[in-house]
Amino acid sequence: MAALPPGPLSPPGGGAADAAGPEGAEGLFVLLGAGLAAASHPLLYVKLLVQVGHEPLPPTIGRNVLGRKVLYLPGFFTYARHIVEVDGKRGLFRGLTPRLISSTLSTITRGSVKKAFPLEDMEHVSNKDDVKTSLRKVVRETSHEMMMQCVSRVVSHPLHGESCLFSFLGSGVFSAIGRIFKEEGILGFFVGLVPHVLGDVIFLWCCNLLAHFINTYAVDDNVSEAAAFLCFQIAVSMLTYPFLLVGDLMAVNNCGLRAGLPPYAPAFASWIHCWRYLSAQGQLFRGSSLLFRRADSSSTWTPQETPSLFRYLYISIF
Repeated sequence: MAALPPGPLSPPGGGAADAAGPEGAEGLFVLLGAGLAAASHPLLYVKLLVQVGHEPLPPTIGRNVLGRKVLYLPGFFTYARHIVEVDGKRGLFRGLTPRLISSTLSTITRGSVKKAFPLEDMEHVSNKDDVKTSLRKVVRETSHEMMMQCVSRVVSHPLHGESCLFSFLGSGVFSAIGRIFKEEGILGFFVGLVPHVLGDVIFLWCCNLLAHFINTYAVDDNVSEAAAFLCFQIAVSMLTYPFLLVGDLMAVNNCGLRAGLPPYAPAFASWIHCWRYLSAQGQLFRGSSLLFRRADSSSTWTPQETPSLFRYLYISIF
């Protein structure tokens, strides 16, 4: 259940999200994006808690496909039920406001960039060789998509990235923004940007090139291109998940959250330091699955008895 990078990605040749349409289409995409962000927020909130290593519930004994007894950590539904018991139903939607703003900014930015740099204005490709022409077309379209994705990521990242932090703060969005600016400066809003951008770029190129080559050489005409592309997205998202994890961890690292401070986590000097640490611990895919979470048999579970997740995760900085 790896989360796909935000932003509408379409298979080679374009899709509904990038198709030119009436002016009202952009507003429709904004509403659809906001609705999807709101509906998926509880899942992303639980994923964030798992990513930072917050495990308030003990593992349970289960059996794998071979019938062997293994320890499983609580899945999404058990974890979400615990959040409701501790913080109420509203606890599942902590940090939703900045995520909605981020989704809106991303959609508007992509539309603005597309209008400023339309794909139709790019150099026309000849039709002498169908295979080479098709590949060159995919490369050009993917480059155009990458430009839109990178610009929208940079514009929306201050709220998308900091929504990880806002999820744990009890103050309002604007007061939290002021606090971050006071303590970390303008660069504090772009912590974790590099791994997120790298993950988006790798994800986009891998999906589009794989879709092109498989649809050209391997996939039967009866197979839906959209269905095949969706399968590629899911597979590639698993490979690029470590970039998402590192970016989210950097957003909460050494910023006043217990989950981002020793002894819960080291103070990372850079995202590369964070990557190497997770790799050495075998945790580069922590949180990638929220249904079947196998516990490490060598680790020990320590109960985290706190009156609320907010009090556990947040420390006031004086």
